[in-house]
Amino acid sequence: MTVNKLLSIGSLLTAFIVFSCSQTKDSQPEKAEATIKEEKPLNVIFMIGDGMGLPQITSSFYYKGSPSNFEQFKNIGFIKTSSKSHKVTDSAGGATAFATGSKTYNRAISVSTDTTNMPTILEKLEEKNYKTGLISLTSITHATPACFYAHVKDRDMHEDIAAQLLTSGTDFFAGGGLKYFTKRADGKDLYGDFEKAGYIMDSTSLKNGLDADKKYGFLLAEEGIPSKIDGRGDFLLDATKVALEQLSASDSGYFLMVEGSYIDWGGHAKNAEMMVTEMLDFDKTLGYVLDYVESHENTLLVVTADHETGGVAIGKSDRADSVAVYFTTDQHTAELIPVFAKGEHEDDFRGIYENNEINHKLVDALGNIK
Repeated sequence: MTVNKLLSIGSLLTAFIVFSCSQTKDSQPEKAEATIKEEKPLNVIFMIGDGMGLPQITSSFYYKGSPSNFEQFKNIGFIKTSSKSHKVTDSAGGATAFATGSKTYNRAISVSTDTTNMPTILEKLEEKNYKTGLISLTSITHATPACFYAHVKDRDMHEDIAAQLLTSGTDFFAGGGLKYFTKRADGKDLYGDFEKAGYIMDSTSLKNGLDADKKYGFLLAEEGIPSKIDGRGDFLLDATKVALEQLSASDSGYFLMVEGSYIDWGGHAKNAEMMVTEMLDFDKTLGYVLDYVESHENTLLVVTADHETGGVAIGKSDRADSVAVYFTTDQHTAELIPVFAKGEHEDDFRGIYENNEINHKLVDALGNIK
């Protein structure tokens, strides 16, 4: 082999080595970026329409006047809602299944059938430095929100539940129930205790532009926030906007539960106007959240209900161009309840399964709280 050929081969090898090193070096930032993206905490928005079965959702398709926001979902499942004690669950039994991953008896707030405390998803996330928030139209001590932070044997133990909210570490809460903080049978000023613990409390109005490093509590009614037909306005939507802005300002990840409480009350009262207006208010808030998820990666939205209320049917009315709402009961029913998911891990929520499986699916999606 001639000297010229050896020099030529050497030049080619040198060029190949330089090119390979250059490619490896250039690809490192991409790999690093991918690793950072994978490690970023998942954000979860969990919306619960209390008493919202498929008929209630159907009403939003007929009474809204524009497409229901539920039409945006592609991944849909169904849950079986029976509790350990009853085929027909109450909100406490249903929300405990969501919050803890285990079924229990009706009226229990995140305790087992022998009244042993069961850790909640909110408590587990607090230990991982997640930001957490709760929104309800009823008292913040009511069964659905309470199951995410409290542990008592009966849902009517409102003062005990309120006291446990103080130690839960929840970063944001908004709803009613002021009297359980300020007019307590034990004489304690729990509202003041929250302020001493560093919470910024407000009992008059919802505020915007919150500090990401502070905790907030908005208790805007003695018991429940008024219903839509009693003049509530856009509290559910506004509170959700404020909460998402405050919780998402941190890079630690967040979990927000939003309850549309009075869909259930409309069913209990057999009040079609109340049920429909509450359903449309929930749909309106859902529309905002869906847009939010679309523009914020690494976020999962799950929408479902604890049970159906009223045995509702959407049927024929006296007018050929409309439908009417019919009730078969003023109580809860055992209907299968739909589950809607959007965003990261949305495929995981398809199928038919028990209500406590929603918790397991959320924990699997979060990946770091088992």
